[in-house]
Amino acid sequence: MTARPRLLDLFCCAGGAAAGYHRAGFDVVGVDIDDQPNYPFEFHRRDALRLEPAFVAGFDAIHASPPCQSYSDLAARNGNAHEWPRLIEPVRDMLDSTGKPYVIENVEGAPLINYIVLCGTMFDGLRVLRHRLFETNFFVLAPPHGTHPKVHTHDRRKSHYGKTCEWRDYVQVTGGGNCTVAAAQDAMGIDWMTKRELNEAIPPAYAEHVGRFLIQNA
Repeated sequence: MTARPRLLDLFCCAGGAAAGYHRAGFDVVGVDIDDQPNYPFEFHRRDALRLEPAFVAGFDAIHASPPCQSYSDLAARNGNAHEWPRLIEPVRDMLDSTGKPYVIENVEGAPLINYIVLCGTMFDGLRVLRHRLFETNFFVLAPPHGTHPKVHTHDRRKSHYGKTCEWRDYVQVTGGGNCTVAAAQDAMGIDWMTKRELNEAIPPAYAEHVGRFLIQNA
């Protein structure tokens, strides 16, 4: 039996990407500077930028989701982007130096190159918009981008207030949120995370899609 290729999941948080890559056929190992008690696979609490080359060499491919706060719309509106680390460039340099196929994931506004944009409308079963960029050093094709539907709201000023259902329609999974934790989990395709973890996660379907292309290069 052929062994599954191994993927190193850097800045892994609670494992939304990891679950998708596992479904795509990878054995996944996560690394994060903070403890991640809900991470569903092997986990190492380490600084992703200070890993020993011998450790990294044991993997066939690498995914990295550096902190996104500095690149977010919220930071731009608040004028405090400088308060957060900007790690895209050093992470890219590190990944380039390994010679391995890699993925860098981040929010719109991040300085990624050669990227695709994924949205929840591209995947059956998801009910969250959540645009995310995926930079790769291998070919990936994005699915067709569907029309954005109205999102379930608790705002009485919105014309569609009271006309949507958190278990049927799209929801917003953010710091404030507009739905229950259970509905957010269902909308994201994630059943093991807390609300705070969901706020930062990508749906596993995104990484599974990228992983189907990645596994051909690993």
